[in-house]
Amino acid sequence: MTRTPHPARRGRDRRAEVVRPAPGVERFAAGAGPRVAVIGGGIAGLAAATLLVERGARVTLYESGASLGGRLAGWRTTLADGSEVTMSRGFHAFFRQYYNLRGLLRRTDPGLARLTPLPDYPLRHSGGLTDSFARVPRTPPLSALGFVALSPTFGLRDLAAMDARAALPLLDVRVPETYERFDAMSATRFLESVRFPEAAQHLAFEVFSRSFFADPAELSAAELLLMFHIYFLGSAEGLLFDVPNEPFPQALWDPLGDYVQRLGAEIRPDTPVHGVRPLDDGAEILTDAGTDRYDALVLATDPAGLRTLVAASPGLGTPTWRADIAALRTAPAFLVSRLWLDRPVRADRPGFLGTSGYDGLDNISVLDRYEGEAARWAARTGGSVVELHAYAVGEAPERKRVQERLVDRLHEIWPETRDARVVDARHEWRADCPMFPVGSYHRRPAVRGPYPWLTLAGDAVRCDLPVALMERAATTGFLAANALLADRGVRGQVLWTVPRSGRSRVLRTLASLGRG
Repeated sequence: MTRTPHPARRGRDRRAEVVRPAPGVERFAAGAGPRVAVIGGGIAGLAAATLLVERGARVTLYESGASLGGRLAGWRTTLADGSEVTMSRGFHAFFRQYYNLRGLLRRTDPGLARLTPLPDYPLRHSGGLTDSFARVPRTPPLSALGFVALSPTFGLRDLAAMDARAALPLLDVRVPETYERFDAMSATRFLESVRFPEAAQHLAFEVFSRSFFADPAELSAAELLLMFHIYFLGSAEGLLFDVPNEPFPQALWDPLGDYVQRLGAEIRPDTPVHGVRPLDDGAEILTDAGTDRYDALVLATDPAGLRTLVAASPGLGTPTWRADIAALRTAPAFLVSRLWLDRPVRADRPGFLGTSGYDGLDNISVLDRYEGEAARWAARTGGSVVELHAYAVGEAPERKRVQERLVDRLHEIWPETRDARVVDARHEWRADCPMFPVGSYHRRPAVRGPYPWLTLAGDAVRCDLPVALMERAATTGFLAANALLADRGVRGQVLWTVPRSGRSRVLRTLASLGRG
C-alpha cells in the first residue's frame, strides 16, 4: 500500500522529520488577536507575518525597501533598447529539501507551478574537470557513493587517501552537537584534516562554502558539515533544485503580499523602523510617521539592519544580548552582473553552471532557459540573458575591474559570447548577508528574545534544526510566530526538516567512533 506523504511535506524523503508546535486553539477569536509588528519583509518576515495573520493576529509588516522579498526582491528597470524588465540580486536555488520555504510558497501556489526544475547542476573547474548531479542517486548513502563513482575529480585512489577517521563526523551530523564540536574549526582546516582531493574541495565544497558568501578559510566547519548533511548524507531529496519561472516579485512575493493583505495584514513598504522602546507588555516602535504601540514584535531584518536597530534602541534587551547582536558579522561584498546579449549562447549551455578557479567567478546562469520574462525578451530580440556571480569579493576592490574580469571569464568558459554585443548590463554590489565565522555560533541570537513579546527571525538567527540559507530564514520565521502563538495558547505551524541525525544506524555507529 502506497503511503501518502503529509501535505505539509510533499517531498520524496520518507525520513523527513516533523516538528510539531505546542498544542492550542486553532486561532484567536475574531478581533481578539494581539497587535504584532513584523520588521523586515524578506523570507523570514513574510513567513512570520503569514502564519500570524492566518491565526488571527493583527499584523503590520514594516519593510524599509520599496518591495517585499528582502535579498530576493526585484525592481523594474528600462534597458537601452527600451525594454521594461525586472532586475534582482540574482539566481537562487530552491532545493527540494526546503520544506518550510516551499510550504510558505504553497499558500498562493499549492502545486508549486511557479517553480520549474533545472535538469542538472554542473560544476566546472578551471583545470577542465566538470562534475554533474543529473545521474547521481538521491538516496543516501548512494548519493555520496554515486557522486564519487561518477565524478572525474574524486576517484577511488583519492577515496583511499582520505583520513577515514577524520571524515567520520560527516556520517552523523546533529544540531547543536555539531556546532559544539566543530564551530571552533574552519571549513578549510576540516577538509585538510580529511585529506579531500584539492579538485574535489574546489568543486564540491568550496562552491557550497561560497554560497554562504564566505571564504572557506573563515567559514565555521560546523556550517560545512551541516551542508553536507542537508544535501548529501542527510536527505533523499538530492542536489537538483527548482527556480522561479518568472522574476521573484511576480512569481513569489506579489502573490504572497496580496494573500496576507486579504487576511487582514497591513504592509508598509518604504517604512524603515528607527527604534524600539520596550514596555511592560509590548513595545513602541518609531518610524518617520511617528510612534506605534504593539503587543509583540518579530525582528526579521538582515544582520546590519538588526545591529543598527538595536543600537538605536538603548533600552532594548540585556547588555549580553545587545553585545551579541553587535557582534554579528556581515559577509564580504558580492557582485551580480546581468548581461543582455544580442545573440544566444550555445543551445547546450546549462541554465546554471557552478564554477571554480576562474578569478572569483562563482557561477553563470542563463535566465532565458527558465525565466519567462527573460525568455520573452530573448525570443523577441534573438539574444540571451546571462548572469554572473562573484561571492566574497574582498575588501575595497576596484569594482569596474572586477566586473570586466567576470565578463572575460565568461568569454573564456563560453567562447561564443566573445562576439556578442552587450545590449545592456546591470551590476549589483551588495554586502548584507550573514557571516558565520569560526567560533561564532554561541553568540548568534536565538529565536526567542529577552522579552516574552519579542522574537527574532532570519538566516543569521540560531536554529537548532538542520536548515540553512533560505530555508533557515523561512524556518526561523515560522518558529518566531510559533513562539508568540504558543505563549497565547494558539497552535502554530507544523514544520518539517531533513533527519536530525545520520540516516543509517551503521553510519551513526561508525561516526560514534570518531566522537570516542
